[in-house]
Amino acid sequence: MIKMKNNIPLKRFLIFCGLLVFLMAGNSVMAQIKIGDDLSDIDYNNPQKYTIGGITVEGTKFVDPNVLASLSGLRVGSEITVPGDDIAMAIRKIWDQGMFEDVAVNATNIVGGKIFLQIVVQERPRVSRFSFDGIKKSEADDIRNRINLSRGDIATNHLETKTRRIIEDYYSEKGYLDAEVTIVQVPDTTRESYVDLQITIDKGKQVKIGKINLYGNDNLSDAQIYSAMEETKQKGVFNPLEPLGPMVINTLADALTLKPLKAITDVEEYFYENYRPRIFKSSKFLESNYENDKQNIIAKYNTKGYRDAIIVRDSVYKLDDGDLGIDIVIDEGSLYHYRNISWTGNTKYSSETLDGVLGIKSGDVYNKELLNNNLTYSETTLDISSLYMDDGYLFFRVDPVEVQVENDSIDLEIRLSEGQQARISNVTLKGNTKTNDFVVIREMYTRPGQLFSRSDVTRTVRELATLGFFNQESINPDVRPNYQDNTVDIEYQVEEASADQVSFSAGWGYSMLILQAGLSFNNFSMRNLFKGDAWKPIPGGDGQKLSLNVSTYGTRYIGYSASFTEPWLGGRKPNSLTTSIYQSYYSNGLSRSDENFGYFRMTGATVGIGKRLTWPDDYFTLYHGISLMQYRLKNYASVLNFGSGNGNFNMISYNFNIGRNSVSQPLYPRSGSEVQLSLEITPPISLFTDKNYAGLSEDERYKWIEMHKWKFKAAWYSELYEKLVLMTRVRFGYLGYYNENIGPTPFHRFYLGGDGLGTYNFDSREIVGMRGYKNESLTPESSNGVAIGGNIFAKYTMELRYPLSLNPTATIYAMGFVEAGNCWLGFENFNPFKVYRSAGIGARIYLPMFGLLGLDWGYGFDAVPGDASANGSQFHFSIGGSID
Repeated sequence: MIKMKNNIPLKRFLIFCGLLVFLMAGNSVMAQIKIGDDLSDIDYNNPQKYTIGGITVEGTKFVDPNVLASLSGLRVGSEITVPGDDIAMAIRKIWDQGMFEDVAVNATNIVGGKIFLQIVVQERPRVSRFSFDGIKKSEADDIRNRINLSRGDIATNHLETKTRRIIEDYYSEKGYLDAEVTIVQVPDTTRESYVDLQITIDKGKQVKIGKINLYGNDNLSDAQIYSAMEETKQKGVFNPLEPLGPMVINTLADALTLKPLKAITDVEEYFYENYRPRIFKSSKFLESNYENDKQNIIAKYNTKGYRDAIIVRDSVYKLDDGDLGIDIVIDEGSLYHYRNISWTGNTKYSSETLDGVLGIKSGDVYNKELLNNNLTYSETTLDISSLYMDDGYLFFRVDPVEVQVENDSIDLEIRLSEGQQARISNVTLKGNTKTNDFVVIREMYTRPGQLFSRSDVTRTVRELATLGFFNQESINPDVRPNYQDNTVDIEYQVEEASADQVSFSAGWGYSMLILQAGLSFNNFSMRNLFKGDAWKPIPGGDGQKLSLNVSTYGTRYIGYSASFTEPWLGGRKPNSLTTSIYQSYYSNGLSRSDENFGYFRMTGATVGIGKRLTWPDDYFTLYHGISLMQYRLKNYASVLNFGSGNGNFNMISYNFNIGRNSVSQPLYPRSGSEVQLSLEITPPISLFTDKNYAGLSEDERYKWIEMHKWKFKAAWYSELYEKLVLMTRVRFGYLGYYNENIGPTPFHRFYLGGDGLGTYNFDSREIVGMRGYKNESLTPESSNGVAIGGNIFAKYTMELRYPLSLNPTATIYAMGFVEAGNCWLGFENFNPFKVYRSAGIGARIYLPMFGLLGLDWGYGFDAVPGDASANGSQFHFSIGGSID
C-alpha cells in the first residue's frame, strides 16, 4: 500500500476537503471530494504540492469530457496543493455550469510528485417534451411561445423556476393573481437521461379591482380622480334601478344654494357609481400600472392648481369576495396661482410675443401640464418650442424655474437658450426595399440646405404615411444634431408594406348573382414594363397606380375597366395624370339572329390632371378632367324607365374637384379632416337649339345627356382618448338640369341604401350605402314600384372607432355608429330633416392584398313605405369603404 507523509489517514483529508467545499458553496453544493481511499495517508498540517499527471472524466453523456476537464480549470502539468483550495475551486467551476446533479474529484494514484485525478459527474436530465394540464389549448399555445422551452434543454432548478415565473406573470397580466404552477419531472421511458415536464396550472379566480376608496380629496371628485387613473379601473357597474330621486334633490339643493360645482359633482358621482361599463379597459390589477396611475393622480391635481398634492399612503388588500380593494389617502395641499412671469435669454422674440404664445398670464391657476405643453409641444396651438424650432433653432432649450413661492402665489422665470439656427445637412432614407428613393424624396418637406423645421419633419412623416407604401405605425424620423457646425442630419426609417390589392365581391341584384374581381397595383412602374428582371412579380417602385377590374354574371353581362395614374407628371411637380377606359355589355340572352335580340353597351374614357395647391394651405388639391361616354341600346327597354330601349345616348363632361385632406393617417386616422367639393358639368346643348323638347320622344330628348352634378363630402376625426376616435361625416349630392322640358337625366342618379356595392351599374348610377336598410330601398320609385333614382340625397354619419390591431399586415378596428339619410326626386319633395335613421356596430379589417373589408350590423328604425322588410335588422358586407 502506498503511504503519505506522517501517516495521516486519507479519510481525514476527505473530511477536510468536503468541509471546505461545504463552507465555500453552501447547501447548494452536494458533491464529494475524494482522494482515493486506498492511497497512503497525508500530513493534514503540512500540505504538499503535486504536479497533475493526468485527468480522466467519467459519467458524461452529453458533455464532451475534454470540455468538462477544461471547464474545471485543472490542467495536466500544472501544480496543485493537496490539501488546498485548488480542487474545491475546480468543483465550484464545474458546478456553476448548472448541468450536473453531483460532482466529485478523486485522486486515483500518486507517483513521485505527480497526482492523477478523476472527475466524476452525474449529469442532470434533459427535457424530452413538455405538456400542460388545466388550461385551454389557446392559452397553452400562448404560454409555449413565452417560455421558449426546447427538446434537449437541461432540466435544472433554474429552468423550472424561470418557467414557473413566466407562467405566473402571464396569468397575472390577465388578472389571475393567485395562479399556482406545479412542474413534475417524469422519466422518459424511451430515452435514457431524458424527462417529460408535466406542467399543471390552476389559474384560480380572476381577481379584479372591486373598489377604490379615496380619502382626502375635497376639491376633486372621485370621478375626476378615477378618470385620471388610465389603467387601474374598478369593476364595471350597470345599475339602472338605483333611484334618481336623491341625486336630483341634492343637485337642486346645491344649485339653489349657489353651489354649481357641487351640483355637477353630485351628477358625476351618481352616474359613475351606477353606470360604469367596462368596454375598452379591464379592471385587472398590475403593479406597474398602479404605480403609474398614482403619478397620474398627482399630475391631475397639478393641472388643477394643487402644486403640493401628494399621496400620503395607500394599500392594496383582498376583499371578502376575493377581489381587490385599494385605499388611497391624498393630501391636496393649497391652490396656487401664477403671480409674475418673466423671460430671460430671449433675443429673437420680445417678452410680449412670448407671453402671447404661452397663453398663461398673472392670476391664472397653476397648471403644470398646460405650462409644459405650451412651452414644449402642443397639439392644438402654437407653442414656444415650435415658434423657435420651426425657424431653425434646433438647439433651443427652455427651462421654467419657480423663483419664488409665497403663500399661494408662484413667481415664474422662464429661461431660454436660443442657440444658433441649424441648417439641414443630409437627408437619408432607410428601409425602402421596393420603393425607389426618388418616389419618397419628392414627398419630403425637409431638404438639404434649408433651415430646420420641426413642422416640416412632422409633415414629411404624414406624407410618407399617405403614400400607402409603408407601415404607418413605424415611420420614424431620426434627427441627428451636429453641434460643431450648427447642422442637422435627418434619417427617415421606413418599413415596406404591401401596397398591391386583390378584390373580389359577389352581390345579388335583379335576381342574379353578380361577381366582381379587381387588381390594383398601387406602387407600379410603367417604365420597367418591358424589363424582364423587373417583374417581381410585377414591375414596381415608381409610385404609379394601375387598376384592372372585371365584373360579370355570365354570358349575358361582362364589364371591365382599366385606369392608370402618374402622381408626378414630368417628375418635378406633384401634378398627377389619370387616364381610364371602361366598357360594360349587357344582353337579353337571345341569339344575335333573333329579331328580339337586345343589348345595352356603355363605353367611356376619362383623362384628368390633378394638382397640389399651396393656397390657402398645402393640404388642398385641385382636379380637372374630361369624360366621354356613350350608351348604345337595342331592344333593351325592360331595364330602363324611359324610351323604347333603342338608340345612342352621348355625353361629354368636364369634371372639377377641389378638396382638402389633413388626416393623420389614411388607414386609421386619429386627427385631421377631409373635405371635398366636386362638380361634373355637360354642355347645355338644348339651350342652343330651337327644338321643342317637350314634344320630343324620350329617345330624342336624352340623346345628348345634359346635367350639372354637385357633390360635397366632409369628415372630421378626433381622438377622444388613447386611440378611441370619433368620426363625423356628412355627404350631399344634387343632380341638376338646364331645360325644364327635359328635367333631370335618367342617367347618373343617386340610389341610397344598403352596402354601397355597385354590382349592376348599367346607367352610371351612383350607389350610396346606408346601413340598416336594404340595397336601394331608400330610393324614389316609379308608379310601378321600380327604383328610378333620385337627384338629391343627404347622409349624416357618426362613428366611434377603436383599433384592435394596428399591425400593417392586418389593421383591424371596431366601431359603433349612428346614421341618417334620405334620397329625393325633385326639390318639391326635398326635406333635409325628413331622414331615415339607423344605428349599429361593425368592424373593418385592412389586408394589404385585399384592401379595406367591412362587416356591419345595422338596425333601421324607420319603416319604408311599401316595403316592410326594407328596415330593421340588416347585415352588410362592404369592400373598399363602399358604405362610406
